[in-house]
Amino acid sequence: MEKILHENTPVNTVAISPDGRHIVCGLDDETVQVWDMEIGEALGSRLRGHTGRVRSVAISADGTFIVSGSDYRIIQVWDMETGEALGAPLQGHTDRVRSVAISPDGKCIVSGSADMTIRLWDRQTGKALGALQGHDGPVLSVAISPDGNRIASGSDDMTVRLWDMKTGEALGAPLQGHTGPVWSVAISPDGKFVVSVSSDETIRRWDMETGRALGAPLQGHTGQVLSVAVSPDGRFVVSGSSDETIRVWDVETGKTLGVPLLGHTGMVRSIAISPDGKRIVSGSSDATIRVWDAEPGEVLGIPRALQRRTASEQVLSIAISPGGRHIVSGSADMMIWVWDAETGKASRTPLQGHTDRVRSVAISPDGNRIASGSDDMTIRLWNMETGEAFGAPLQGHTGPVLSVAISPDGKLVVAGSSDKTIRLWDIETGRAWSAPLQGHTDRVLSVAVSPDGRFIVSGSSDKTIRRWDMETGKTLGVPLLGHTDQVWSVTISPDGGRIVSGSSDKTIRVWDVETGEALGAPLQGHIGRVLSVAISLDGKHIVSVSDDMSIRVWDAETGKVVCAPLRGHTDYIRCIAIFPDGNRVVSGSDDKTIRVWDIGQPFATTFSSNSTHTLCPPSFLHSHPSALGWVLDHEGRLLLWIPIHFHPVVYAPGNTLVIPDDALQLDLSHFAHGKSWNKCPEQEAMLSF
Repeated sequence: MEKILHENTPVNTVAISPDGRHIVCGLDDETVQVWDMEIGEALGSRLRGHTGRVRSVAISADGTFIVSGSDYRIIQVWDMETGEALGAPLQGHTDRVRSVAISPDGKCIVSGSADMTIRLWDRQTGKALGALQGHDGPVLSVAISPDGNRIASGSDDMTVRLWDMKTGEALGAPLQGHTGPVWSVAISPDGKFVVSVSSDETIRRWDMETGRALGAPLQGHTGQVLSVAVSPDGRFVVSGSSDETIRVWDVETGKTLGVPLLGHTGMVRSIAISPDGKRIVSGSSDATIRVWDAEPGEVLGIPRALQRRTASEQVLSIAISPGGRHIVSGSADMMIWVWDAETGKASRTPLQGHTDRVRSVAISPDGNRIASGSDDMTIRLWNMETGEAFGAPLQGHTGPVLSVAISPDGKLVVAGSSDKTIRLWDIETGRAWSAPLQGHTDRVLSVAVSPDGRFIVSGSSDKTIRRWDMETGKTLGVPLLGHTDQVWSVTISPDGGRIVSGSSDKTIRVWDVETGEALGAPLQGHIGRVLSVAISLDGKHIVSVSDDMSIRVWDAETGKVVCAPLRGHTDYIRCIAIFPDGNRVVSGSDDKTIRVWDIGQPFATTFSSNSTHTLCPPSFLHSHPSALGWVLDHEGRLLLWIPIHFHPVVYAPGNTLVIPDDALQLDLSHFAHGKSWNKCPEQEAMLSF
């Protein structure tokens, strides 16, 4: 399933950080942007300094700095962490910089330019180390071998050249065979072959030692091939083209693997592969970045989706009022919404004040106040009844506020941030209640307060869960270890005896609060990251949501699922909450909807005494690629097709409410289905349209 989120400027180039966590892109609007690959969110503001389109970006092997080249003939070096420019721009080229690369040791930068030269630069001093000349046209692409000894370059002169990195001398004759400009070159991880792509619509492989062509050209694209990358294991090549597709090729056989990756609506200008080889990232003139699943052995063709985001309305956080009358949501449109839980209508105009995405919302135990945390690094307090802001924003965090919680007595708000700290604030005075709680070594993604108000639990990108004494701010015991990836969500059971956590490792874990030991085996079933977990007020059920677009309900005692997965959202599900009665849950998604589900009833529907006539959920709710949008009967037969633009807002089995309130609900009370369509009177059929 794919997200459709647009930006107003073409994406010229993409690169992935060595740890696979970040994407860096260069844009037509003269800026560079860093993204979090997991959550698909921009990190900080755009990097500004270029005065021409950014044509190429590269990330150092240690992940500490970025290099970018632009149409204005300069190369800029940036600090990956702070986004600050490191030193003055590198100047020397007399025409557009088309490509940049960084040596494996990070000491040398290589650039290719439309001035027909390749230049080498000392990373520390910024001084030019020499210019390689030999191409008879603009140098469109450069790559450095893994051992740092050789450079490969592709040019408008239709040739590929190999160079000695230390001496600057050309290695052998130009590699000839393309009949059009060579747009991109890449070198295999073992340094044995170079791959080139061209406007002649082909991909060619060359032996690095002999310069000979390896096999026949790879053909299949119907437009210029603009970008190429080689997988970390050297087994496959990925190409992007002006025909708006991405193709994956087997290096050994030269054959395509799976079907072309479709989705872009403009030229695919840049391709990158994650260090673990599991993801492909593409940048396009359609102003999107997309992330695709490249798991070996799987059919390629379903994007994992990440596109540039600005003013979208993804629902990032959900909370339910103590009486269950209202749902509060925080979204990417910088606003907090209060909804009537029965009608699905907005109870008032949205609460406005934040200047960036609202990541988290919480409601005080008396239901009178809302706390919200935002990417703008502030926490705001609001009057639930009037919607007015209560006092000034709470400031102190130096990074986005990713999670907020309110103490049981309603006196304190707790916040976790990407600055790796937890802060406590007095709600009445707005003052910091204590020094920041420090200990996590990465972003604090989730915080929860115990029912007795004595301790705090936090989950982090550092894969750990920590317990903190609310009074002293000190850690309680050792970190809880067991998850093998980021901990997105933590919650505490009503009796205060258990912690429940959800992680990118696709599992839910239950922990003993006192001992810190895991209780039972991890709960497994999701096939994507577990982004949010909740536990019912009676402590009997755990509910989890995932970027696999499903909701699962678990027996808290046995760890078994109690019903089939709830499906209906058409994009990542970010948040979940359980109503006080324990019979309903509410979920928020990147598909811009909020759904209320009844978890106390069966989810198949029938209007016939014949069990084979039972209607099952529409197959698109199960991401079924071959019958997208079809309603199926009990035996999987096609019954009814729903147009794709209705999918995000159609009611799913088990839904009692979908927000926004213009959602589509199918009335199947008079629906008849079968094979004998020829028995329908023609005149009657005509009148029915």
